[in-house]
Amino acid sequence: MTLDAIDYKLLDLLQRNARITQLEMAAAVGLSQPAVAERMRKLEQERLITGYTARVDGRKLGKDITAFIGVRIEHPKYNGRFAKEILALPDVLECHRITGPDSYLLKVVTEDTQSLDRLISDLLRHIPGVTRTLTTVVTSSIKEGSHITPAAPKEALKQRRRNAANRERK
Repeated sequence: MTLDAIDYKLLDLLQRNARITQLEMAAAVGLSQPAVAERMRKLEQERLITGYTARVDGRKLGKDITAFIGVRIEHPKYNGRFAKEILALPDVLECHRITGPDSYLLKVVTEDTQSLDRLISDLLRHIPGVTRTLTTVVTSSIKEGSHITPAAPKEALKQRRRNAANRERK
């Protein structure tokens, strides 16, 4: 699917407010509501839009601790099992495979220090292949978000071409 400036604008509008109506989007981009609906269907079908969600305040739901946990895995052969175990942990909001001394970085939101300790000591450290964890507790957050600013269509196309060329070289 080739994206144009209107598609990028629709993605931007949705990220800013997932509750925006198709009529409001149509007015913002100068298209009819059915045309916007068709574009939305294509963006969803191509998995450019992967879901719709509400952001909630964890503290108001009794989740007072946010932490980032670096996890070191002994050998890549354990990655599949680790991923499967992490997917089953509801307090783990994000899990990223990273470079550097750690293998993964987790973002965790949990009730309190006791539940964080249980997560680390009773769950994470018992996953086969885990050799180390390093936890950083968040004391306050300056900025949190999930908005990805879409690149200009021309720039995005250049990046896709570079990515394809890099894949071919490998």
